[in-house]
Amino acid sequence: MAALLWHIAIAAGVVVLTTLGNGGGGIRTCGAAQGIHHVVGDDPGWDATTDVAAWAVNRIFRVGDSIWFAYSTAEESITELRSREEFESCDLRNPIRMFTEGLNKVSLDVEGSRYFTSSNPNNCKNGLKLHVQVGPQALAGGRIASTAQKEKMDHVAQQVAQGPKPSGSDRYHGSSLMWFGSALIYFLSFQRL
Repeated sequence: MAALLWHIAIAAGVVVLTTLGNGGGGIRTCGAAQGIHHVVGDDPGWDATTDVAAWAVNRIFRVGDSIWFAYSTAEESITELRSREEFESCDLRNPIRMFTEGLNKVSLDVEGSRYFTSSNPNNCKNGLKLHVQVGPQALAGGRIASTAQKEKMDHVAQQVAQGPKPSGSDRYHGSSLMWFGSALIYFLSFQRL
């Protein structure tokens, strides 16, 4: 029984200290859903034999998602292009970015079109290319974030990043709980010995 009480007390102390570490106002959460990681081409990856267009048909890409390219560096590399015209004609002369490492994560940070092609012009002309239309960020529960909600989430994220701004009573309250939690853990660890 004593061991059980000791574990409960330690857990309570950790919760108190964790809560205080988050500004004394509880553990913070965000309303945005976690992004989805899309592996282009699934198991075969980015390869001349993969039908990337068929893979992408029913996929929904949203802000906050990531796409992963897995490919053999001996056979492939990937080029990101600026425009639909460059994409459709496989004009690789003016790329935004080149991917050559064999495994690349591309974060989808903004809404809009992204164009990826094989850096091999023949493979590009044979269809090894991917157009990604990035839609708005999804909220928890699958809802789509409106502009006002996005601005509010950005504002909240900015406030969290800046950290808590202590007021007199919050500072005293948080300080007292911090000391109490530390003393509780200290006391219980010596009682155990």
